[in-house]
Amino acid sequence: MPQFQKKNLPLVKKAHIMQEQNFKNHSKIVVSFHLVNFLPILASLILSVGLLITEGITLISCFAVCVALSLGLLFYHVRTFGLGNQDRIIRAEENFRCYRLTGKELDSRLTKSQIIALRFAVDSEYVALMEKTITQNLGVKEIKESIQEWRADYHRI
Repeated sequence: MPQFQKKNLPLVKKAHIMQEQNFKNHSKIVVSFHLVNFLPILASLILSVGLLITEGITLISCFAVCVALSLGLLFYHVRTFGLGNQDRIIRAEENFRCYRLTGKELDSRLTKSQIIALRFAVDSEYVALMEKTITQNLGVKEIKESIQEWRADYHRI
């Protein structure tokens, strides 16, 4: 039987990894989604409403408005459904992480946004920052700014 060499393959292609992820650059904008798709949808909505105003209520103008609104809603829901799923995954991961570090599940006083912000803290800072977040009701920006050593998330969508 032939021997296969086990290679240490990266989980993410290096071309997609930021040099160093931190508070200032952790947001992700996908130009082809956020601009290339959004701008034609917005333009079609504007043009279809313009057609409705100039031509009056006709079958074509009503259809154009319906199509533009449908595209806009599709764009919105594709994004929010994906983010909602990602948020659920993050909450599950952070609940397990909290249990691993403290022996307890996440405190119910933490909001979804706070939990998502806490994921960037390394394990050594996590518990103290979580307790500070609960007692002082820190906002997302305050949590992220409090992190001394950033735990990057290169696998987000």
